[in-house]
Amino acid sequence: MADFSVPELGDAVPRRGNFFSAALGRSLLRLRGWGFEGAVPNVSKAVIIVAPHTSNWDFLIGVSALFALGLRARFLGKHTLFKGPLGSLMRWLGGVPVDRRAARGVVDETVGLFAASDRMILALSPEGTRRSVDRWKTGFYYVALKAQVPIVPVAFDYRRKRIRFGERFDPTGNLQQDFRDLERFFRGIEGRRRT
Repeated sequence: MADFSVPELGDAVPRRGNFFSAALGRSLLRLRGWGFEGAVPNVSKAVIIVAPHTSNWDFLIGVSALFALGLRARFLGKHTLFKGPLGSLMRWLGGVPVDRRAARGVVDETVGLFAASDRMILALSPEGTRRSVDRWKTGFYYVALKAQVPIVPVAFDYRRKRIRFGERFDPTGNLQQDFRDLERFFRGIEGRRRT
């Protein structure tokens, strides 16, 4: 891929890594033929929604992209992924364990993470699973709304092998209209497995 370029991060965006982690992320993306499209909005806090989520490969592509960009992001993961040595790695990568069986308020806990942080980017899948779904889960939306942070749509387009950044989207409180507006960004995007 001759035109491989990485978007620059603005001064508000939380960062992590160094020359070596950035080189590793960029090399992994280049080897797989992936590139970037669009710009990362210059925000200190946001909920990034990544779709479509159809494969475990999405995680590797996502981590490679974070390293390539030098972007510090957190993500929610099934609590069972945080056991043993894998747990330490998941936490180092930015993971926050969630026990879906517990009757706790995950949305409110996540809003609390935003309140306790000066800078925080949270990356989530709006589908909440790798299976095909008829509609997105609403948790990401209510996290952004209650934390008063923007939503940034990011598409993993496997057909074109592009990680595409959309513009910041500020939720209005009108869930149905906001979902329609956000879903428009993902039209025509193909995941690893077509759904």
